Amino acid sequence: SLLNSGWQYEGQWGGFLGTAISPYHFITANHVGGSVGQDFVLNGVHYPTISSTVSPNSDLRIWQVSTPLPLYAPLYTGSGEVGQSLVVFGRGAERGGEVRNAQNDLCGWYWGAGNYTQRWGENVVGAVVDGGASLGQLLQATFDFSAGGNEAHLSGGDSGGGMFIQDGGIWKLAGINYGVDGYFSITGQNGTGFNAAIFDAGGLFYGKDGNWNEIQNQSYDIPSAFYSTRISANEAWIMGVVPEPTAWMLVSGGLLLAYGLARRNRV
Repeated sequence: SLLNSGWQYEGQWGGFLGTAISPYHFITANHVGGSVGQDFVLNGVHYPTISSTVSPNSDLRIWQVSTPLPLYAPLYTGSGEVGQSLVVFGRGAERGGEVRNAQNDLCGWYWGAGNYTQRWGENVVGAVVDGGASLGQLLQATFDFSAGGNEAHLSGGDSGGGMFIQDGGIWKLAGINYGVDGYFSITGQNGTGFNAAIFDAGGLFYGKDGNWNEIQNQSYDIPSAFYSTRISANEAWIMGVVPEPTAWMLVSGGLLLAYGLARRNRV
């Protein structure tokens, strides 16, 4: 069911990922950086970059490569993302130790070690949120305990990876990973707090050093979320940078099974 769901379009960009979107372009998160001349590595082949264009209204950046890419992702340009199942990709941290609140309830898992391994996971688009003038529209997905073993969150290192949803039976690029909810604290005392994949924030504190806000424990879970820059809201900018191809290339490909449940602030 996840055949050709986006893995084949994901290439390594430094310690992060980018997604091929034309024979000569890939897209990623602007905040992950990079420099002209650096290689984009797709399926083990190195493609030197020759220029880039930064979005003025989002955390997107498009890079141009010097030699043609063998395949590239179709873009989701509709408005029906909410409620859609998604597949998301990144190179973030492994699942770490348990996070428990002051009542010793399991709340989630700390971010573990980062080993730059490309991984995938599933989730559902829950909402479109406004990130403000500099970030634009973001797709939000919550980390739900009962959603199944492939339920994914994001962590540091997952920025720039692609989020894909189906449209007419075809998996299309709908978002580029930006960030997650954070920080969290168990006591709300002075300190920077921590990042974690939290499926129930009840009983924890949310915010930052000097400004912690207690999240009251409830009879229901209060999940944290991750956010990806919405491709459809940036279609005009993307098409102004990338010439629209005459036909999208779709190829067969496989997926690697990810180990662990929680994977993935700006991240």
